[in-house]
Amino acid sequence: MSNKRGAHAQLDPIIHPLPRLRLCAILAPLDWEEFQTLRDLLKTSDSALSKQLSALTEAGYVEQLRASRGGRSRVRVHLTAAGRRAFRAHLAALAALAQSE
Repeated sequence: MSNKRGAHAQLDPIIHPLPRLRLCAILAPLDWEEFQTLRDLLKTSDSALSKQLSALTEAGYVEQLRASRGGRSRVRVHLTAAGRRAFRAHLAALAALAQSE
């Protein structure tokens, strides 16, 4: 028998893939994080992380800031206000689905 509480839960198709969900979870409590740190935490390649960040950036969920420091190019990343709202809503939808069983 299913409970209808989870019936209206709307998972966000942009955030739902596991690499993006993990990325949002890392960024949620932070102001900004370095690309290299994210890559290392997620144990992924530069190209794979870039692909996930591009999808989140295109949706308006992530902003990337490129800057040079000490002659090296750095990329810093953060969740936008829209990204934070979408992530919270996605987590609420997951919780509702989990409770619907």
